Amino acid sequence: MLLTAANLAKSKSKSVLVQMASAAGTGFCFNAKRRLREKLVLRKHDPIVNKHVLFFEKKKIRSI
Repeated sequence: MLLTAANLAKSKSKSVLVQMASAAGTGFCFNAKRRLREKLVLRKHDPIVNKHVLFFEKKKIRSI
């Protein structure tokens, strides 16, 4: 079997690890994985205020 450039090429990442920050302003954050689309917005539980709040994508951590 001959090794060519096509065989050795790495595939592009289709997922990104991002940091999600609470919209309640508590400073609570968690990491989430998303596909390459628009920015992620989730409604999850914030243990500091003990309620469900919106979490917005703060920054990209790395490609997966």
